[in-house]
Amino acid sequence: MKIAIGNDHAGTAYKNAIIKHLKDKGLKVINHGTDLEESVDYPDFIHPVAQSVSEKKVDFGIIICGSGNGAAMTANKHKQVRCALCWTKEIVALARAHNDANILSIPARFTSLPQAIEMVDTFLSTQFEGGRHQNRVNKIACQ
Repeated sequence: MKIAIGNDHAGTAYKNAIIKHLKDKGLKVINHGTDLEESVDYPDFIHPVAQSVSEKKVDFGIIICGSGNGAAMTANKHKQVRCALCWTKEIVALARAHNDANILSIPARFTSLPQAIEMVDTFLSTQFEGGRHQNRVNKIACQ
């Protein structure tokens, strides 16, 4: 499995911990995020993740910023991207199972690091249920 990850300055520590966690599980990770904690513009680091997911160069994306909102809004501008802003593993499971989310947006300022790692694991292990949910997912895109 190949994962693209991106972050702004608020998500650097979380990104580094998530990358280590994913690599320890044997997953390939492409880092599009900043390694700095000085202020940066999140779209510069989120667009490459969303583009990778849109073009199916990776299986999933993980993006991290302070609130998770700006990152999610940016990612959702790309075709075939269904980015979910989540703050609990239960919301993550529903986003994958019912909405076929392919990018997880993590709000670093509103989740603990252990909680974020747990959300990543839930995101990557939960399958899309399809069925009645597929019709709804088919109606999401405007393009």
